[in-house]
Amino acid sequence: MTSRPKTNSAHSSEKCLRRSRLRPWQPHLSGPSLAGFTLLEIVIVLAITALIIGGAITTVILSSSERVLRNASSEIELLAKKARTASILHQTPYAIQFHRGSVKLLPFAETIDTNRTTALGNSIGGDASGKSTKPALHEEVPLDPDITLTIRHWNTGTFLTPTENVIPIWRFDPEGLSEPLTIRLTIGQSYAQDTYHPLTASISESELEAK
Repeated sequence: MTSRPKTNSAHSSEKCLRRSRLRPWQPHLSGPSLAGFTLLEIVIVLAITALIIGGAITTVILSSSERVLRNASSEIELLAKKARTASILHQTPYAIQFHRGSVKLLPFAETIDTNRTTALGNSIGGDASGKSTKPALHEEVPLDPDITLTIRHWNTGTFLTPTENVIPIWRFDPEGLSEPLTIRLTIGQSYAQDTYHPLTASISESELEAK
């Protein structure tokens, strides 16, 4: 009995079977090919990231300027209330001097102003600050170096900037009256503007704009 020789088809099937045993199994990946990001996609992502970072930096800068202006405004208002209280308790006028870089509270007699009448034109009552039995009140509030301070006196239209030779004075009388002064604090294009009430020495009108 003779065996039949293998046909070409059987021989090919045997070769394919051997190759399939040697070839490692790989999963079939469907969908788009994983070729990576294109240059356009990378540019878009970088542009969006730059916009986000730029917006965050702007927000931080604005928040910082607004915070500095608010803090300075609050400190000056507190100093004004102390000046009013001191003038009533000591029964002698007190004053706030505006310097470049600071605001000072002191007895009015220690200022360079020679006016010795109240805001209503009445003579000053009470002890002179140098003869008062109570210790005189002195206090100074430093301003942020980036702040520019200007003031506007009552019934005037222009703001005055303190200099070495020009030291504006805000007066507080024993009757509890003070000038309705307007103070403007500026940092770059941002500003806070406060107008004070003559009876309470507190802010009656306020504007704040941060840019």
